[in-house]
Parts: sequence; C-alpha cells; structure tokens
Amino acid sequence: MINCIQIYTDGSSRGNPGPGGFGIVMKFGANEKTVSKGYRLTTNNRMELWAVIHALELLNTNKYPIHIYSDSKYVIESIEKKWVWAWEKKGFKGKKNEDLWRKYLQLHPNYTLTFHWVKGHAGHPENERCDVLAVQAATSTNLGIDEGYEKIQGTGLL
Repeated sequence: MINCIQIYTDGSSRGNPGPGGFGIVMKFGANEKTVSKGYRLTTNNRMELWAVIHALELLNTNKYPIHIYSDSKYVIESIEKKWVWAWEKKGFKGKKNEDLWRKYLQLHPNYTLTFHWVKGHAGHPENERCDVLAVQAATSTNLGIDEGYEKIQGTGLL
C-alpha cells in the first residue's frame, strides 16, 4: 500500500495470566521497524491490545492513513463494532483492561485507522513474525511490570 502506514501486531501469554509479550512490525514504503516487549505477569488480551497502543505511541506523524492487522478478535471487534465506546459511556463497569482501553481511546482520534483481522498461525508472514517476537519477549529474562494488571489483580508482586 502506497502512502499508508501498515502495522502488524500480536500478543502472547505463557499461561493466562502468566509472563507475556507483544510483537510489532511497522511498515511505511521501504522502511520497516520491529518492536517487542515482555512482562512478568499479564494476559494474552492485554498483550494484544498493548501492541496496538504501543505501535500508535511510536508514530511521529498522523499524516498518513494507518492500517492495523491483528489476529485478536477481542481487539478488532471491540473497536470495529464500537463496543469500547459503549463501555466508556458506562464507565467500563465489569469490563477488563479498562486502563489500556482508556489509553487507546486517547490515541484513536489522532489517526485515520482501519483495522484488519488476520487468521493467526495461518502463514501470514508479518503475523508470524509478530508471533515470534511476542513469544521471544514473553520468554525473555528481561521482563517488565504490567503495572495496570498487577495493581488491578492485587498480586502482591508490586
């Protein structure tokens, strides 16, 4: 795609909850960037959503349309079916990952976003790369703290 930014994301959790990570592949023209990050205790859905948020936070322009590809129906449907805005109106009552959804909602108006669901583990090259990055991040020895998750869960790890 010419004159658009392509973002591919995936999340992983080794146990749910458990150590987790996300992987991102960002493309613009001939330029490509990969990013990953791991956390000591989190969930798969948090990593899927956090990958999208982190990718948007890395952008230094909103000049181009952005196409985001994810194998997470949780993320794609929550946005495309506008569920997240209904959750926000109801104060996220009973909904998980409120902290991350609020971050996403702050970023959303700044960009022209189109979301695409891709089937995971089906040979899509960028999705497979993101999966490898996410698993490597989740299984690394350099794991960060998903403070939003650990505070909400009261794990006592913080």
